[in-house]
Formats: sequence, C-alpha cells, structure tokens
Amino acid sequence: MIVLNALKLALRALKRNTLRSLLTMLGIIIGVAAVISVVSIGNGAKARIEASIASMGQNVVQVMSGNSRRGGVSMGFGSAGTLTKEDYDAIRKDVKGIAGISPEVRNNAQVAVGNKNARVSVMGVGADYPTIRAWKFADGDNFNEGDVQRAGKVALIGKTTAVALFGEGESPVGQIVRIGSAPFTIVGLLAPKGMSMYGSDQDDVILMPYTSSMKRLAGGTSFRSFMVQVEDPKNIDGVQAQITELLRERHRTTEETDDFMTRNQQEISEVATASSETLTILLGSVAGVSLLVGGIGIMNIMLVSVTERTREIGVRLAVGARGRDILMQFLIEAVTLSIVGGLIGVLLGWLASERLSSLMQTPTLIATNSVIMAFCSSALIGICFGFFPALKASNLDPIEALRYE
Repeated sequence: MIVLNALKLALRALKRNTLRSLLTMLGIIIGVAAVISVVSIGNGAKARIEASIASMGQNVVQVMSGNSRRGGVSMGFGSAGTLTKEDYDAIRKDVKGIAGISPEVRNNAQVAVGNKNARVSVMGVGADYPTIRAWKFADGDNFNEGDVQRAGKVALIGKTTAVALFGEGESPVGQIVRIGSAPFTIVGLLAPKGMSMYGSDQDDVILMPYTSSMKRLAGGTSFRSFMVQVEDPKNIDGVQAQITELLRERHRTTEETDDFMTRNQQEISEVATASSETLTILLGSVAGVSLLVGGIGIMNIMLVSVTERTREIGVRLAVGARGRDILMQFLIEAVTLSIVGGLIGVLLGWLASERLSSLMQTPTLIATNSVIMAFCSSALIGICFGFFPALKASNLDPIEALRYE
C-alpha cells in the first residue's frame, strides 16, 4: 500500500511537468534506441556472413596451396599451385571420415552462345563438388565420375550466367556453349545461392570437370585448393589433423615450412565475424554513453525538483511522513522516468532497425538479449542516478524546509 501511494504521488508530480518529464526521458530514449539499432545491425551483418560461410557447404575443411611471391610481395596462400593430383588421390584414399573431396581449378574465360558472350568465372571441380557445397539443381543433373575421368566436355551453369546467355525463363540444359575454344554441353542448372561473404555473385559461374579445365583451359598440373567434406561434424578437427599430417609427410615439410594451409568452417567463421563483432561492440559502447548522459540528465532534473518542492517536502514531513516515504517517492519518480523512457526507446529502436534495414538493403536482427540489456540498463540508471536526489530530499529538516522560500 505504501509503495502504491508513493507511485501515485510520483506520477502526479511527473504529470504536473509533462514537458520537462519528456525532455528528461529523451536521453534514455535515444540511448536505448541507439543500442538496440546498432546491435541489430551488427547481428544482421554477422548472420549474413555466417549464411555466406554456410553456403560453402556443411562440415567442410578447406585445403589451400602454398604462398607465392611477386616482386618480394607475398601473394597469400592459394596463390601457388603446390597441391597435386597425387595429393588428391592420397587424401581420398587414406584419410578416414570424409564424405567427399573435390579440387578447385579457377579460371576466367569467355563464354559464347550464338551472338551472346560473357566473361565468366569457370571452375574445374570434382563430381562431389555440388554435394559438398550443398548446391541444389534447378534443372538437369550433375556430371559424373566418368565425365571427370575422360575430361568430358560437360558443364554446370549458375543462374546469373544462364540468364545472361540464354535469357530469363529459358532452360540452358542440353544447350551447347563455347568456353574458350571448346564446345561444352550444359547438363545442369544450379539453384541460386546469392552473394558470397566477399561480395561476389556465386551464381555467375560455370562448373566443369577439373580434368576438362586443366586440359582445355588452365593447362596446369597442380591445384590451388581442395574442399573436403567430413562425415561427422564432431570429427572435423580430427580429419583436419589427418590431412595436415598426410600432406606434411608427402611434401616433407614441418609446421614452420608448410607449403599448404588447412582451415575448417569454424575457423573461417571466427575470422570473418571477428571484425563485425568488434565494430558492433565499439558502436554499442558509444551508443551506451548516451544512456549514461540520460542518467545524468535524470539526476539533474530530480535535484531541481527537490529544490522546487522543498516546502512540499517540509509539509509532508511535518504531518507525519517519514524520511523513507520521501526517499521512495522521489526514487519512484526517477525509476518511472527511466522505465517509460526505456519502453519508448525499445519501440523506437525496433522501428529504426526496420527502417535502416530497408534503406541499407541489409538484414537486421533484433536480439532479445540486447532489448533486455538496454531496458534493464535504463531501469538501473534510474535507480542509481535517482538515489542521490531522493536521499537529499529524505534528509531535509522539516523546519528548514517549511521556512524555504
């Protein structure tokens, strides 16, 4: 009953100064809205990166070849072809627990159909590649191991490339395209995957047997990378260790002299999302400062309120109110300002996130924990910054308060 009466008195006092109450809440509103919108943008960016990594396939270990140097500048792993067909066969035969493996031979080539042509990313891969990448077919089917063994002139085509060469709505399956100087028959249309985490269009691609690519386009005898799919995700680290050990034995290298590098999806995800998480924390911290500023605003206004209502406090104390009743009244006023401001801030943050998602053409993800954290922070700020003014009011001397003009 005492708390209820104190709440009624607090709401009545806030209602008497509606505009001042709204202006006092403004810092809390902006702070909560900023925290929620910034964190939602960061979560959306992280989810987008994770989705792009997931589009690589499930339970994948990537093996990249060595590092080349040009003019004394390191070009990074994957820039030198240190992986061989014998390495590929050895991994396929000796590593336990793998569901599939495919090499990758990357090229750019001119692709022509009739009077249409386009510069397209052409990849030489194994028959397991679409399965490893969890790449479904919109039409047709995959080439088989026999096509790989005989360097067959067959290919799979991505949605973007198919539209560019054949137009929207026309199936390319069964059509013949000229890649470089050789004719290839399209046997499958790949389902759309969208953009990769590097910003490239994954659907602007043609896949062919790696033997065909090496024989008719690349002309090389080595690979830049392998993609290995693990049967059981629990064994991904073990399979990665087996591959590393096998390649070190074959290449006669040590950890310090490795001419290859292995990475699993978890490692790739951690590297890719690290910068996004750091930026989200930084921007969230900056937004959180406005919550602190809002708390200082509440303390300031409550101190002014105590000064303005000194005689009122004196009268209440004179007629029997206790110091803790005055403390509770002013503390409830401060907490009410924070909570109402927090609720408005949550709504504004949600609306801002939706609007930013539409304007920036990027997904936003409002996490429940960020909403709870921002709202609880606003309530805590009300308690912390409202306590000192409330304590000052409760410690006023009744006689001095009644004399105050």
